[in-house]
Amino acid sequence: MNVDGRPYRSIWPIEQHAVAVIDQRKLPHEFVIAQLATWEEAAVAIQSMQVRGAPLIGAAAAYGVALAMNQLSRNRADPGTDAEVERVYAALLATRPTAVNLRWALERMRRVLGGCAPPDRAAAAWREAAAICDEDVVLNRAIAQYGLALLRRIAQSKGAVQVLTHCNAGWLATVDVGTALAPVYAAFDAGLEVHVWVSETRPRNQGAALTCWEMAQHGVPHTLIADNAAGLLLRRAQIDMVLVGADRVTRAGDVCNKIGTYLKAVAARDCGVPFYAAVPSPTIDWQIAADAIVIEERDAAEVLSMSGRNAEGVTQVVDIAPRATRAANFAFDVTPARLVSGLITERGVCAAARADIDALFALPKSC
Repeated sequence: MNVDGRPYRSIWPIEQHAVAVIDQRKLPHEFVIAQLATWEEAAVAIQSMQVRGAPLIGAAAAYGVALAMNQLSRNRADPGTDAEVERVYAALLATRPTAVNLRWALERMRRVLGGCAPPDRAAAAWREAAAICDEDVVLNRAIAQYGLALLRRIAQSKGAVQVLTHCNAGWLATVDVGTALAPVYAAFDAGLEVHVWVSETRPRNQGAALTCWEMAQHGVPHTLIADNAAGLLLRRAQIDMVLVGADRVTRAGDVCNKIGTYLKAVAARDCGVPFYAAVPSPTIDWQIAADAIVIEERDAAEVLSMSGRNAEGVTQVVDIAPRATRAANFAFDVTPARLVSGLITERGVCAAARADIDALFALPKSC
């Protein structure tokens, strides 16, 4: 993705001694690049949502392991015992409970390091983290093309394509390209007339702050709406497709995504509008059932306050509720497979059903 004409990924290594990330907490008002020099800093970056989005969380955790191997090789006579690897694994895994890419990336790193002698683990960790990032980009480019085919079909019948998205599933949520926004960028670059309705995504406002910023950087026509305005647009037939990302998808096709996604899926079904989730395979949890997904509950302060830029250009946090008010802050919800028109993956588009997902990924029925 280009930012002011310069290409960026959302995370990249600095000579195998640190990791650079785009600080998403500063957007859209400031574009700030932060450096992570320790695995503890990587853990804080994930937990604080300095980096966020399921694929990017996985990539950041992988680089966190690489940073840990650097620290162990420098600071200890033993450059990384199995016990120390497990300690780092557990600490990074605890940073965000819902996105399955975090566990997937950490388990992959643990397997690779388990096959290395301790003196070789730092170099192996950096190679594997880089491979995870490169593979993420390849997966997302494939998702872009399969999703583009869906948008082309709409364009052939309607001319312009109106897409509703919720939260941010663009390049900022991945290493590059994006998941749900990848087909939108591909459609825009291919010359299709596409417009995106961006749901603000309270309480963190990822839609307003991140998706709108991405759309503006790429030149994609877009309009920001309040979360609760989506139903009105759907009933007015002003939306042709709802397209979201996911933090975890069950093998049965249930989609766990940012809080508020379920309500949009219900409204889309009532209005006869297709609802798709763009899902790279590391986001599919092959073991879990929908009711077993842990829904992250974040600090109530995120609901009780908002951050913005004032008339003087200063970013500040303001309270939006009485001081005595309590708040619940559920970060995700689960949209049942019956409300999902299909999953857009790097293998193609399939129904949100176990048999179709298994067939797409060539999994045996006994698996």
